[in-house]
Amino acid sequence: MEKQALVAVEEYLRTSYDPDVDYVDGALEERNMGEKEHSDLQSELLHWFLSKYRKQGLTARVEFRTQVSANHFRVPDVVILEGKLRKTPILASPPVAIVEILSPEDRQVRIRARMDDYLRFGVRRCWLVDPRERRAWEYTSNGDYEIRDGILRCEAPEFSIDLPEIFATIDEMTEG
Repeated sequence: MEKQALVAVEEYLRTSYDPDVDYVDGALEERNMGEKEHSDLQSELLHWFLSKYRKQGLTARVEFRTQVSANHFRVPDVVILEGKLRKTPILASPPVAIVEILSPEDRQVRIRARMDDYLRFGVRRCWLVDPRERRAWEYTSNGDYEIRDGILRCEAPEFSIDLPEIFATIDEMTEG
C-alpha cells in the first residue's frame, strides 16, 4: 500500500475537497458516502430537525468541518447546534449532537475513532444510523448501545429525533 504524504493543517483548511475529507494527524481520510439511502436520510434528518426545532434556538447542518482537536478535523454527516452560528469556516466548539450515517464501506474501527474524537471534544450525543437496516446506536465513553425504539433523545437541550417517522417519510417519497 502506498504511503500518503502528510498535509499541513493550514493546507487542509485552505483546500476544498469534493467530497470533503477528514484530517487526522496530517493524513487525509476519505469519508464513505454518496449512496441514495445515505443521501435520503441525511436530507430528511436536516429537514425534519429544522422544521421542528428551529424556533427553540436549535439548528442542524450537514457536512460542517469540525475541529475536534488540534490535529483532527472531522466532517460529520449532521451536526446539531444550539444558538446562533458564528461566521467561521469551521466549527471549533462542540455541537450538541452528531449524527453519522452508516455506509456499506464503513468499518467499526474507523467509526469508533470518529465517535471517540467527538466524545473527547465534548459532544453530548453521538449517534450512528444505519439507513439500510434502519437501526441506530448511541456512542458513549463507556461503549455503544443500540437504540431499540428508534428515537434519538437529548435532555439538555431537550429534543428527540423520531427515526421511524423519518423513514416513513422517505418510504412515501420512494418508488419501488
